[in-house]
Order: sequence, then structure tokens, then C-alpha cells
Amino acid sequence: MPVGRTVITGSPYLGVYVRPSERGFVAGRSVPLDVVRDLERWLGVRGVRSSVLGSDIVGTLVAMNSHGAVVGGPLADPERTLLEEIAPVREVPCRNNALGNNVLANDSGAVVHPDLPEEVVEAIGRALQVPACRGTIAGLGTVGMAAAVTNQGLVVHPRATDAEVARLSETLKVPAHRTTANFGIPIVGACLVANTRAVVVGRPTTPVEIVHLQEGLGIFD
Repeated sequence: MPVGRTVITGSPYLGVYVRPSERGFVAGRSVPLDVVRDLERWLGVRGVRSSVLGSDIVGTLVAMNSHGAVVGGPLADPERTLLEEIAPVREVPCRNNALGNNVLANDSGAVVHPDLPEEVVEAIGRALQVPACRGTIAGLGTVGMAAAVTNQGLVVHPRATDAEVARLSETLKVPAHRTTANFGIPIVGACLVANTRAVVVGRPTTPVEIVHLQEGLGIFD
């Protein structure tokens, strides 16, 4: 099933609570088990529930692709054990530690918040085994919330500039498409979770937005 719709504890901001990849996904402990099972069915991969850095908003705290995952601070042992069921994890301590917000990555590249130090950018690239560079989307450094990417496509904030879109597509090796989700919300990365098999959107997302998301991510019936 290429398109799913749900909410998490009443919230349509799925990307705040879930971080997906081609290998699996991590969901916060507050995500109900029936929603985890639905996500597994839609995305075609296994999920685990865990906190990250003691928080349930794991989508904002973890950046991940098929090669690995990165977090911006020290994990508790149970958190590390659960995350490593999905991907090898590397801790990259930094002051701006919400790496799910600040990193946009697929299996070809990573774009990161422009304020992250060079050693952090390099460590993220090594952990995810891809080239990493700084960038913005619609002037925002929180690229992981302003866009969503898979190995097939990229959807971005509707006010992303042509120069930003060109840099994103060059780094991530996929075409980009401007759109909103959740009935007009421009920070599309906060609104959905996706891999190459499916996109799962917040329930307020309109049929027109779903068409744009499917086109941008290359996901069709």
C-alpha cells in the first residue's frame, strides 16, 4: 500500500515521532503499537519503539539512512540496543543535538544545518557513509523538518529557492518537488514518514497534497 494516513497520539506530525529508512524505522515509546504495526505494513520494514536521549520525539533527534544512524548526544544502553536493531548508531555530540531536524539524508548524500561545525558534518558523513554538505531549505537550517527524502525522490518546503533545490538534488541524487502536507503545512518533513515503498501522511493531508507527495517521492499504486 503506497499511501497511509494516521495520527500519533492525536498529532498529525508523524515525522516528529518516527524516523524511517529502507531497513526499518524507530518510533517513540508513545507511538501506539497498532500504529507501529500499520507503519510496518505500509513501509514494508520492521520498526522498534524507543526513546532517544530520553525523549519520545525520536524523529527530531535521529538522522538515518540504510547505512547507519546518528544522534547528537550519549544514548542510554537500552536506547542503543534498540536502535542498533535497525542500523549501526554513532553518537556525534554537538550543541545543536536535534539531528533529525538538522540532517536530511538518503543513501546517496546528506545535507545538514549550516551552523553545524565542520567536524560534526564530517562525522555525520562518515556514519551515514555518504557525502555531507551544509545547506538550507526556504532559508531554514532545519532541513530534516523542511523536507523529506527517499532514494527515489525529495519533497521540500514550497518556498525553497531554485538554488537550494538544485543543491539538494545534486547532493541527494534525486529530483525535488515543492509541496505542503497536513492541509497547507510547509515543513513537510515533520508531517510524514516515507521510504521507497510508501509514504504515510498525517490525517489532515488533502488528496491534492497526496498526489504531489506521491509524484515527488515517486510512489504510485
